[in-house]
Amino acid sequence: MASLRCRRDPCGFICLILTYFSVFYADYVVIQYVLIPAYSGSVWCTLHGSVFNLILLLLLACHSKAVFSDPGMVPLPETAIDFSDLRSQSSRMSERGCEGWTVCSRCETYRPPRAHHCRVCQRCIRRMDHHCPWINNCVGELNQKYFIQFLFYTGMASLYSMMLVVSAWVWRIRSEREGGAGEEKEGEETPSKHLIVAHYIILLVESVLFGVFVLVIFYDQLVSIITDETPIEQMKNRLMLKDRTSSSSSSSSLPLHHPTHTRKPKLALLREVFGRGSVFCWLLPLHSSPPSVGGISYSALPDYNV
Repeated sequence: MASLRCRRDPCGFICLILTYFSVFYADYVVIQYVLIPAYSGSVWCTLHGSVFNLILLLLLACHSKAVFSDPGMVPLPETAIDFSDLRSQSSRMSERGCEGWTVCSRCETYRPPRAHHCRVCQRCIRRMDHHCPWINNCVGELNQKYFIQFLFYTGMASLYSMMLVVSAWVWRIRSEREGGAGEEKEGEETPSKHLIVAHYIILLVESVLFGVFVLVIFYDQLVSIITDETPIEQMKNRLMLKDRTSSSSSSSSLPLHHPTHTRKPKLALLREVFGRGSVFCWLLPLHSSPPSVGGISYSALPDYNV
């Protein structure tokens, strides 16, 4: 299974633990030190608590789907394939890039267009974006939707927690200035002021760090979808353009390389990732049909005459 294979990565395992610990810590601080002291006895306590936990629930659901879903691994052939007659053509096949099926020297199998080999998963991934240690899995054709949803809800949770902490801090300062209103009821055991402030600061730092981090990645993912070019393809195209520019004086007659996958409308590209249903369903970790072009139902062998 994809999840079992990727879970051998120690860095990914540590990032998974850190992710779940951060989520549960944020929920604990928001409920115990933000909502209950500041909004106890008010309908806002129940409302903010329900909304925040709903966001965290969707965050964890999207994260789990991204972790355990198949990113689009290229199936290995049941029997070994003899590539001896293609060794002499390896350089020519590598120049084809995304133009057609290629041979992966590590997996010893054919791989479809736009598939790349992941050194961590030890498999070729269809339309591979990158290997993300935070989900301990590759981000590919079949789980990119869940990964982007995870980023979206992480950003929402970070923003929401920052808003709640700031509002609770303002309430506490205002109560202390008014005097008497901020004093706790007799017989109630409340955490010390220094402990509350420490939790506030830790949660704010966590929210800012994760919020900025996922915002950058979220933007990068959307650009990758809209431009119909994965980061690996972008890097390859830059290197090819650089090599072509450096050798333009001596080999100016070389033909320019153009991607063979036709450019599609932005909405169509988004629907290929998030599904062809309602836009509201794009926010939910629901299973969507695979892309109509180059779907997951294919043989491990291309239509090569070998």
